[in-house]
Amino acid sequence: MNADFLKYQAQTSPYPLAIEISKAKGSYIYDTNGKEYLDFVAGVSANSLGHQHPEVTRAIKDQLDNYAHVMVYGEFIQKPQLELCKLLSNTLSDSYSVYLTNSGTEACEGALKLAKRFTKRFEIIAAKNSYHGNTQGAMSVSGAEQQNRAFRPIIPGTKFIEFNNESDLSKITKQTAAVILETIQGGAGFIAPVNNYLYKVYKRCKEVGALLILDEIQTGIGRTGEFWGFENYNVQPDIIITGKGLGGGMPIGAFIARREIMSLLKENPTLGHITTFGGHPVIAAASIATIQAIKSSNLIAESLEKEKIIREQLQHPLIKEIRGKGLMLAVMVESSEVAAKIIHRCLEKGLILFFLLFEGRAIRITPPLTITDTEIIKGCSILKEVLEELS
Repeated sequence: MNADFLKYQAQTSPYPLAIEISKAKGSYIYDTNGKEYLDFVAGVSANSLGHQHPEVTRAIKDQLDNYAHVMVYGEFIQKPQLELCKLLSNTLSDSYSVYLTNSGTEACEGALKLAKRFTKRFEIIAAKNSYHGNTQGAMSVSGAEQQNRAFRPIIPGTKFIEFNNESDLSKITKQTAAVILETIQGGAGFIAPVNNYLYKVYKRCKEVGALLILDEIQTGIGRTGEFWGFENYNVQPDIIITGKGLGGGMPIGAFIARREIMSLLKENPTLGHITTFGGHPVIAAASIATIQAIKSSNLIAESLEKEKIIREQLQHPLIKEIRGKGLMLAVMVESSEVAAKIIHRCLEKGLILFFLLFEGRAIRITPPLTITDTEIIKGCSILKEVLEELS
């Protein structure tokens, strides 16, 4: 099977982890040899409720019994789509409208188009070492030249600022359509905003008539102690991008904007933004179940308590710092070589950790929100065993 995997399936790196999966349940993944792996990654922040959560699984099966895809997005009234849009809007206010997509990257594309349409400007300001997706538009606002250089030319009109550098805010001008930022920078190393930075960006946007787009693809849906990550930072964006954890393991994204902004996509021209499978009713049903399970539980508040346990457990000389918030954490070590050794050795011992895109010294810890305290302590114990081996 491994040979077929390498031969027939397009590869994304020279060294895939290549575990052959047989099943997954709760906080665990199992390979075809029956080996058990404790999942500290959650499909890269996507499996908010772990694997095979009963309410999500039930919602998928129930919707399949009614109908799956019936029409391109926005033409028919489909209860799962509408309920999901209402749920997401209600986490903000009645003044917001929701456009459902297939992924966070597609949501980014829609948000960029919408900002240009609303402001009638084309300049976008983004952060260095940011990541918003891998399509051409999303890449054009992702500030990692090592990723972009092989695919140039990409879409022009983007200028880059340094995250948390207030002196760069003067680069946001009356030529700027929008500023797009991750609420917490992900690929760069889980770098959180400091000194009220996001509010200062928002204030500058208002001064010059630009929109603020916040990428909540990783920080949203309860992972950082609030439903939306930006709720931790005293700011309300004009456009929100979400994905990953929104679907409880199913592929989905959305961009959310004030209604007067979003309404511009329906005319002049009509069909200003279209998607065939966005808001797929089966996936929308899974997303509704995910949001309801999170909102009706203590999982959001517990993410901060679980963060405390992880920080308390992971005290070791090889760990330089732990970045991030809630269950979006990056363990920083001295080099990318050390990080790779730790990740691969932990995998051998049955603990799934992972890398970050642009910060080689980082080790990703983004487990399901449903992970138990006991499972956290177990995973941290494995990690500490490996750290001791390398000391």
